Amino acid sequence: MEPQVAELKQKIEDTLCPFGFEVYPFQVAWYNAVLPAAFHLPLPGPTLAFLVLSTPAMFDRALKPFLQICHLQPLTDPVDQCVAYHLGRVRENLPELQIEVIADYEVHPNRRPKILAQTAAHVAGAAYYYQRQDVESDPWGTQHISGVCIHPRFGGWFAIRGVVLLPGIVVPDLPPAKPIDCVPSRADRITLLERFNFHWRDWTYRDAVTPQERYSEEQKAYFSTPPAQRWALLGLSQPSEESGSTSHELHLTTILPKKPQNLSRGWLSPKVSPPASPGP
Repeated sequence: MEPQVAELKQKIEDTLCPFGFEVYPFQVAWYNAVLPAAFHLPLPGPTLAFLVLSTPAMFDRALKPFLQICHLQPLTDPVDQCVAYHLGRVRENLPELQIEVIADYEVHPNRRPKILAQTAAHVAGAAYYYQRQDVESDPWGTQHISGVCIHPRFGGWFAIRGVVLLPGIVVPDLPPAKPIDCVPSRADRITLLERFNFHWRDWTYRDAVTPQERYSEEQKAYFSTPPAQRWALLGLSQPSEESGSTSHELHLTTILPKKPQNLSRGWLSPKVSPPASPGP
């Protein structure tokens, strides 16, 4: 890895990894090369980018502390706002650089995704994107089969959160990344894709490989709960529709509440204390 890339990667990792994230560098050209022009990132091919994903540890290390000490208006989705905060800290910690952050959920006005997160994860070498085309003589006929990324250490127990683009930083000699093919057999790929497409609610597709760590039971309960009901699960008040825009742009005010909120069921008691930092 080029020294400049290694240095930038280390700085971003220092910002994100203590909170349960992982970071993988890639070239914009690698991403654009495997997609139709409509999905290309409008940057020169050698532009440096980083794929960011969250591991099971993010729930305790980032989300719980974030919800304990931060008040957001509007809090449209707790996890998205937490991730946006931490990705924003990357920009704050590298003020000398032009940085563009694209979250996995962002779309253009025509609803086209700004980033195809699973494709980005594959080309960055973070996780292998298994698709129907990876199964020889597949058995699904006319059925639509969606693809899914599998991480070599976490299986499906992770989430792709976005990319950090560094316009102006070009790395023409960055060696291509290659994801680990951790589900190599045809039979296992069929099982994986069928579990993901037809039985995703039972979580079993995530164990396509034996993971080093899975989501905790409370984390599974949180992500299994419909978004509108997660507020009660967290012991937080749901914002009114009049509270503001539904945009995911972060509006953050750090407060030390005089009276703690009703943190029911111990959901916001972090098991892992984050290291000292300017924020949660």
